Amino acid sequence: MSRLRVLVAHNAYQQRGGEDAVVEAEVELLRRNGHTVELLLLHNDSIAGLGRFDLLARTLWSAPGAELFRATAAAFLPDVVHVHNTFPLLSPSIYWAAGRLRLPVVQTLHNFRLLCPQAMFLRGGSICEDCLGNLPWRGAIRGCYRDSAAQTSVLAGMLTLHRALGTWQNKVTRYVALNEFCRKKFVAGGLPGERILVKPNFVDFDAPVDLPRAGFLFVGRLSAEKGVRVLAQAARSLPDATVRVAGGGPEEGALAGVGNIVKLGALSGEEVRLAMSGAMALLLPSIWYENFPRTLVEAMACGLPVIASRIGALAELVEDGVTGLLFEPGQAEDLAAKMRWAMAHPDEMAPMGRTARLRYEALYTPERNYEQLIAIYRETIAAAQERSRQ
Repeated sequence: MSRLRVLVAHNAYQQRGGEDAVVEAEVELLRRNGHTVELLLLHNDSIAGLGRFDLLARTLWSAPGAELFRATAAAFLPDVVHVHNTFPLLSPSIYWAAGRLRLPVVQTLHNFRLLCPQAMFLRGGSICEDCLGNLPWRGAIRGCYRDSAAQTSVLAGMLTLHRALGTWQNKVTRYVALNEFCRKKFVAGGLPGERILVKPNFVDFDAPVDLPRAGFLFVGRLSAEKGVRVLAQAARSLPDATVRVAGGGPEEGALAGVGNIVKLGALSGEEVRLAMSGAMALLLPSIWYENFPRTLVEAMACGLPVIASRIGALAELVEDGVTGLLFEPGQAEDLAAKMRWAMAHPDEMAPMGRTARLRYEALYTPERNYEQLIAIYRETIAAAQERSRQ
């Protein structure tokens, strides 16, 4: 198989998250397999040096982002471009720059930004799909992004502008959704279904460490959409259950006063692996449509069953009674009931963990993901060549 030259474009977040980790992992995976990768990386820390109107203009159409992309691509000469996040410093202008250079473009859909200004279909702690398939004016009026009507209006303007220009329809050769649930949402939102392929996230974890399993574990950002308050309520009602929490964030205060919650702070990758190898179950109480949390794949790699909200893709990715347990989203009582059942049935939880590990080995290893990623690149290149002949 010939080696590819891949230009990866990503606008990193101020607070590092799973999306940034996915970009790093895919770049490393490609390089490890002999491909030449150029990473065009901007960071949102740079926003602090921009004026309000400059940031507004760049969000809608970043001339500096497009020129940086053009110069990088012209010097590197990629076979394919893989875009992750463009908001706000790169902006969708880079798709047009790629089009002028006749470069095939892959766009991974890490969240729902192309359909929802707030990117999560979440309002007031509940799922909201009012902007799905519609112009996002409702989100602008409500100030769904950071509780700011002004900032949300900028995002809504960017989405409306590029829908009108045909950016999403004509300038992206192939999209990558992380699971079938998300793919269907993007089709419902107007993206061309025949161009949306499915490839999950992956992690490169060794076999689980052989440790005694006890207690529950939460790993992730302590933010509202992650269901931190649901977690705290459930833990408070089960004082005999130990719940270890790895991570930090704005909702950390919701855990205060819950005596059986042990705060671990931010952990390294190896520390996460050890924590997961010694827990009874991972708790994933999210109240939004998680696309594909890396913690879920990490848990499976560690042979750890997952107790997750029955919402969105989580209901697809966690097989109830097989690789974990599902509970009704936002319902602390139901989460506590599932935790109580797990504590009373360790001999039934252990086989779920072993099945989760087998699921990881079949679907979510670096080797399997590499095969899928290269197949997507090959299809994208072929589709672009066919289009250029028409």
